[in-house]
Amino acid sequence: MINEKQALTQIIHLSQEIAQYKDVDILLERILTLAREFVNAEAGSIYIKEDGQLNFSYTQNEILQRKLAPGKKLVYSTFSIPIDDRSIAGHAAHTGEMLNITDVYHLPPQVPYSFNREYDERTGFRTQSVLTFPLKISHGNIIGVLQLINARNDDNTVRAFSKEEEPLIMHFANNAAVAIERAQMTRALILRVIKMAEMRDPKETGPHVNRVGSYAAEIYEVWASRRGVPHEEIQKHRDVLRMGAMLHDVGKVAISDTILKKPARFEPEEYEIMKQHTYLGARLFSERYSDFDEAAFIISLNHHERWDGKGYPGHIDPMTGALLPGYETNGKFLGKKAEEIPPFGRIVAIADVYDALSCRRVYKEAWDESRVLETMRSDAGTHFDPEMIDAFFESLDVLRHIADRYPGE
Repeated sequence: MINEKQALTQIIHLSQEIAQYKDVDILLERILTLAREFVNAEAGSIYIKEDGQLNFSYTQNEILQRKLAPGKKLVYSTFSIPIDDRSIAGHAAHTGEMLNITDVYHLPPQVPYSFNREYDERTGFRTQSVLTFPLKISHGNIIGVLQLINARNDDNTVRAFSKEEEPLIMHFANNAAVAIERAQMTRALILRVIKMAEMRDPKETGPHVNRVGSYAAEIYEVWASRRGVPHEEIQKHRDVLRMGAMLHDVGKVAISDTILKKPARFEPEEYEIMKQHTYLGARLFSERYSDFDEAAFIISLNHHERWDGKGYPGHIDPMTGALLPGYETNGKFLGKKAEEIPPFGRIVAIADVYDALSCRRVYKEAWDESRVLETMRSDAGTHFDPEMIDAFFESLDVLRHIADRYPGE
């Protein structure tokens, strides 16, 4: 292991890195990655406390990941466990104490907790050493649990977590807890805005926007990786994309109830009014103070553009809704086409349509998956960027998991 001074410097650097992430889902994934890398752990999980239980929120497993095709992600089930002494993670959350276990298959008989071998038996993985930390914020309140599994030596043999690693990971875990709390507050604020929109438009729900944001982040990661975008840049873009995509339709708060809540398809003149939600939403972020404002502006304005140029609102001034000079034909606005549409707009178009087709609406029932996928594929090159549709299909297993994680409608 590196010396104490180097290790502390590295932990401080990692803590500064996680402070840059604002979206809670992207943050949890990054926290787990950095903590695992620091101690060279094979696997790990994060549990988040919600409604008096621990929700299994993120997991990583390098051994099982290697068995997947390149670019594929490990898909896992989400579940909840009680905060009590029966499980290792539950005990850490219940007592607020760290647990450093050399081998979970040989626990001392006097401990109250046990290890559930079901996951190991199902996957063929062998859990051995486990380091479990409560994630504490102010006044000792616990918001979750960080669990690292199977520390490794330089030759990749599994070892116990050392005593010297404990205070360093504890320092990182405390900083991670503060970052998670801040990200949860940001998510809650966005969802409050969505609730306001939901009062106007019943389709704009928390599950819908969470799915669209998560879909967009996954599709972007595959697309950007294929294009050779550096990993660190991808992570930062995923962060603002995930949040900005949640607000893609926020401009609908400015559209009349008689149109928004119409239980049928729009008449042509009503549809023209509905189209205004794109630039009305973008106006909310016209004073762009951060990367998030920039992403939300781009997504609001561009998520209804089409690859073939037949989308909307087209080449307009979002502050006035007026046509930009040189972009009119026969008195009609020209839509942006192909790579005139910013990447975030092209990606959210895919995520939003996929969710809309997969879910019930006032004017239609949910489509079965085969019909949805056939439509998505057939619209490549007309509605959607063909390269991004390839990334969509490559991400499909993860997208299905996201749909299960945020059920609704």
